[in-house]
Amino acid sequence: MPQSTGFDIAKVRADFPILSEQVYNQPLVYLDNGATTQKPVQVIEAVDDYYRSYNSNVHRGVHYLSQKATDAEEAARRTVAQFLNARHTHEVIWTRGTTEAINLVASSFGKRYIQAGDEVIISAMEHHSNIVPWQIACEDRGGTLRVIPINEAGELMMDVFDELLNDKTKIVAVTWVSNSLGTVNPVKEIIRKAHARNVPVLLDAAQAVQHLEVDVQELDVDFLVFSGHKIYAPTGIGVLYGKEALLQEMPPYQGGGSMIKQVTFAKTTWADLPFKFEAGTPHVSGAIGLGAALDYVQQTGLGNIIQWEHELLQYATEQMQQISGLRIIGTAREKAATLSFLVQHIHPFDLGELLDKQGIAVRTGHHCCQPIMEFYDIPGTIRASFSFYNTKEEIDRLVKAVQKGAAMLA
Repeated sequence: MPQSTGFDIAKVRADFPILSEQVYNQPLVYLDNGATTQKPVQVIEAVDDYYRSYNSNVHRGVHYLSQKATDAEEAARRTVAQFLNARHTHEVIWTRGTTEAINLVASSFGKRYIQAGDEVIISAMEHHSNIVPWQIACEDRGGTLRVIPINEAGELMMDVFDELLNDKTKIVAVTWVSNSLGTVNPVKEIIRKAHARNVPVLLDAAQAVQHLEVDVQELDVDFLVFSGHKIYAPTGIGVLYGKEALLQEMPPYQGGGSMIKQVTFAKTTWADLPFKFEAGTPHVSGAIGLGAALDYVQQTGLGNIIQWEHELLQYATEQMQQISGLRIIGTAREKAATLSFLVQHIHPFDLGELLDKQGIAVRTGHHCCQPIMEFYDIPGTIRASFSFYNTKEEIDRLVKAVQKGAAMLA
């Protein structure tokens, strides 16, 4: 089947060693990219080179290895800043991932700005990592959590958002792309409306940075968070982007080495940004791997990636709808490369196991979005999430495997 992309799919797939693996004597079809993406050899080699050639702690040593590691880590920070179009490199904070980045903001911003009677707005489609930290912050500070509802298609009810925004609102924290539904939210509108009331906005971009163009200055977003492993980088590395003025006002999230200027038993003063929020030894190899991953994305061309993933989602939606008894969960007009579905009354775990035996990796369950499953009154879904290294032939295999599995379980 011809591929209408601006890059060579066969060459791209050759960059990802794991895609040539066999599972149960079948060629692997990896459709669990929403959980984690696979890593190109360029990223693997960058991490390997760090450990083989210049493994050392950063920002603390005067010796050659430490200086080389420090230069590599800070080069990666510059790569992230350029990728996001941040105004300043020091607005990029290393975290362990999206979850820690949100917890950092909920804790530090909460201590500085949220008081008894204040409100925080999230949405009904949030991942647990953008629900629980705000619940904790509200409980600690006496605030109230407000939730933007969704409609049956899995789209935010923006008229209700307008009603929720008020003088008590201290921050709006929403996902850009739903990990369970694939919905692309109208984040520019959300930011514009929030800023009209001088309310800052945090965007969970864990499912957005690998699928969409991101420009934090154009968005005028106050905080944006994402995880490296969702965009072809190692696990355990993530990013918090924050506007300099807000980060300067917020207290540190953790105390320890690296985040201090001077320590005495009487008083400690904080280091300048970004180190104020980076206590302890950072994930140096992860940062280097993230820099390599973003370089790879840029070289491949994000526009090419977006175009091909859109084609994959369109093709998958058309083909899957031909399966008898299949129900797609999440039919928003704007979607990224995620397709969640159920077949008849078959439990998603059961069908997911049969897909696995046919070499097809998908995600089953509530996807850390239990409120969404409650809204649709379902136990969970089967989620096929696509990346630019996937093919239409793999989608054809998915369709046949679902048909076969459904017939066995009917």
